[in-house]
Amino acid sequence: MKYKAVFLDRDGVLNEAVVKDGKPYPPALPKDLHVFPDAARSLARLKELEFLLIVVTNQPDVARGRQTKENVESINNLLHKELPLDDVYTCFHDSADSCDCRKPKPGLMIRAAQKYGINLKESYLVGDRWRDIDAGANAGCKTILIERGYDERAPDAEPDARVSSLSEAVDWILQSEVST
Repeated sequence: MKYKAVFLDRDGVLNEAVVKDGKPYPPALPKDLHVFPDAARSLARLKELEFLLIVVTNQPDVARGRQTKENVESINNLLHKELPLDDVYTCFHDSADSCDCRKPKPGLMIRAAQKYGINLKESYLVGDRWRDIDAGANAGCKTILIERGYDERAPDAEPDARVSSLSEAVDWILQSEVST
């Protein structure tokens, strides 16, 4: 049996990003993590439909020497405890590393699909940046962009939906499931 998943970016989707000069950044320390108030309930609604919930996150500050892998993993573990997540996949590379896991490449989702038997074409990606949307499209998923008004380029792939919050993204996913 193939499963359906909702792939979720971390910063700006599940928790507040730190925005500086119009650009989003992850929280620096576990104590700086602020999960969005609607995150737990929104994800619980997806779990009711038996979606796998998998975080796919770029954390290039580790490769850049600005963050420790331990802090990133501590933040991931806190999210895992607070939210009904099935797994967290993290790319610790920078663009110069030419890895296959740094979004917009779909490597993180492909690895999760292989591990869990996920049908990517029946799955969704929810993100707040162009890299997320392009990664979801590159993996063959339906994509939902949470528009946060960042000062950065648009995705190459047009998202299937544009929303203003995780709860709106979940509403869109649930409506899509009803109509299929």
